Amino acid sequence: MSAQSIDWKSEVKEIVERHGGKPEYLLDILHEVQAKVNYLPQEALLEVARELDIPLSKVHGVATFYSMYSIQPRGQFIIRVCESAPCHVMGCDAVIAALESAAGARMGETTSDGLFTLEYTSCIGVCGVAPAIMINDRVYGNLTPESVVEIIAEYRARERGE
Repeated sequence: MSAQSIDWKSEVKEIVERHGGKPEYLLDILHEVQAKVNYLPQEALLEVARELDIPLSKVHGVATFYSMYSIQPRGQFIIRVCESAPCHVMGCDAVIAALESAAGARMGETTSDGLFTLEYTSCIGVCGVAPAIMINDRVYGNLTPESVVEIIAEYRARERGE
């Protein structure tokens, strides 16, 4: 589903109503909005501000302050690479190089087919299986350059229906 195909006025209204129209639920509301297309389009932010009767600057400020939100389009699968010390010690750099090559994008970028966005993140809490990545909400640990290439190939094959 693309951001342009969504009626943000009705979508946001429904989400805000589920939260009682209360501005104190802004973070939860933004999570639900972002779940629709993996980022927060400007049109959606405008509707959130309007529905909650708060300044757009406040909504935008929250959306840009927290790393869990993005106001830039992202891929269907967000690949978060742990950049904590244990992951670095266990070979994260080689895994990143293989990931970038297999995905066809560099860290901080989205693939041209819109399938993957590669991002760094702080510790994801699985230091015992470092190096690790998260793809959306799924964690992969004990990675090697070879295993990360296989993981990317599996996601691509699944999307092609293989």
